[in-house]
Amino acid sequence: MVSLKKRFPFPFEEDRHRYSNNLKPLEPPCCIQITAEYFDEVSEKRRLLEAHPERCFHALPGTLEAQWEAVDTVVHQLVQNYPDCFWLDKREDRWTFQNRLLDETHQFTFGDANTLPVQPLDWIGRQVQEDLLIMVQRDDDIFLEAGQLCFPSVWSLTFDLGMSFQEIHHPVPWSNELSEKIRRFLLRVEAGQPWTRLNWAMQAGRRLHIPPETFDEWGPERYRVTQENVADTVHLRVEEQCVLRLPGSNALLFSIHTYLKSVGELSQRPDWAHKVHSVLTTLPEAIIAYKGLSAYRKQVIDYLERCL
Repeated sequence: MVSLKKRFPFPFEEDRHRYSNNLKPLEPPCCIQITAEYFDEVSEKRRLLEAHPERCFHALPGTLEAQWEAVDTVVHQLVQNYPDCFWLDKREDRWTFQNRLLDETHQFTFGDANTLPVQPLDWIGRQVQEDLLIMVQRDDDIFLEAGQLCFPSVWSLTFDLGMSFQEIHHPVPWSNELSEKIRRFLLRVEAGQPWTRLNWAMQAGRRLHIPPETFDEWGPERYRVTQENVADTVHLRVEEQCVLRLPGSNALLFSIHTYLKSVGELSQRPDWAHKVHSVLTTLPEAIIAYKGLSAYRKQVIDYLERCL
């Protein structure tokens, strides 16, 4: 039996919030992480894809080449980095892929979408915990044209499909200068040199799937946070976002692995609790509003103060 490790990438290096282009070279260059939550999260992804395909997967025409490149990239990273969990046999274009964690064997002809039960990006996304997005580069810009998005943090693949980088991030309270700097950086990402960054938010409840389409289900939870339940109810949500260039299509593949840690769990690490407290107390009003923290920020700060 394979033993999978717990992992939580803590996002704060400083004691205050700072918006910056915090992309770093991805070392080792693997955009997929298999963690102890693998079985629960892959099961939840597959459930959501069956129940709500209109929310969780979209691909515009003309993206199949990039989708197959994503399959090639992710399958080989799984096999190379987790050889006890995944296995691949290639006989020309005939591939046999084994997911030993789920006791599944998949056979298909690489490049022939008719040999898979769903589109290539959708298929490989069902083997991993990460959400997978493809942005196509043209006219000196990048556009979201395919994605499997099961664990969104208050954004909609259906709404954003086809948008440019600037259009997607228009609601984010960045300066125009920083936004343009990040966009230009992404245009220069080279094949074989992937990058990663951490993005954070806070939320009430432990659900991973929080798109705007279901706001009526999760939105009211923010107003039910009290001093008595804050430790178990409020979670720090961290997205480990990786980007790599697909050399054949020249598209960008983004992987997003989402981690949750309750405020109570964070308080068990005094160094983490101190940084979270400091960040929350120094947040600008625009960031508080954007991240939806107004309803329970004080409860979290007061709780952490009692723990320090």
